[in-house]
Amino acid sequence: MKKPFLIFCLNLILFLPGTVCAQKPKFISVHKDWYVFTIKQKSTDVCYLTSKAAKSEGNYSKRGDVLFVVTHRPAEKELGVINFRTGYSFKKGMDAVITIDNDKFLLFTQGSDGWAKDSKTDKAIVKAMIRGTQMLIAGISSRGTKTTDTFSLSGFTAAYKAASKACKVK
Repeated sequence: MKKPFLIFCLNLILFLPGTVCAQKPKFISVHKDWYVFTIKQKSTDVCYLTSKAAKSEGNYSKRGDVLFVVTHRPAEKELGVINFRTGYSFKKGMDAVITIDNDKFLLFTQGSDGWAKDSKTDKAIVKAMIRGTQMLIAGISSRGTKTTDTFSLSGFTAAYKAASKACKVK
């Protein structure tokens, strides 16, 4: 496992929406390109899986880490919630577009993050990720730079199952 990426992923949870951390995330497992973690949030388990972009394209000079996260918060009945971290601020009012094989989904954006518009779309994206082999996400930065990020879906299904098991999600 790549230690700098693992350390980054452990710290990632500190910045996830709705997270109040009194503990550090616990590494559960790695499944090819996907990492699984848990953390206690208000005495309940939160489980998430994450991967870093395999490839990022665009005419930019500086950009932060590009990550995709899927989170289970069973106590809040939030399962398979997706979040895309782009490493720059999105252009206001612009959606990002996820393409998984032949399926396309829009993410609403705010700051450097993108989310599905509702739980139905979260479920559809996760289902496509389970079936797919590669995911592309296209976005536009606040400076007008077009980017395309490629994520491998190798290991996603096993990681999703591991996160679901860790949070007792069926």
